[in-house]
Amino acid sequence: MNIQLIQGQFGGKEAIELITQMIHAKVKFHENIIGNNDNEEDIKMRENRIKQLQKDLFDARQYIEKKGENVNINASIEI
Repeated sequence: MNIQLIQGQFGGKEAIELITQMIHAKVKFHENIIGNNDNEEDIKMRENRIKQLQKDLFDARQYIEKKGENVNINASIEI
């Protein structure tokens, strides 16, 4: 099964906003699990994943701002 979440061309500001909101949703998901978890190993793994997502967001913003034109974004979920 494939769910197509995003498919299209977006202006720089729209693209950054869309990517930011998606990454923030994933970060919040990990934070909620951390808050309900006592397993230190799992918590550290999730904290590292949050840091990676934050870095990816920073890199994406820089790339889009540097490109200075519309960008194509495709995002899907495969189950």
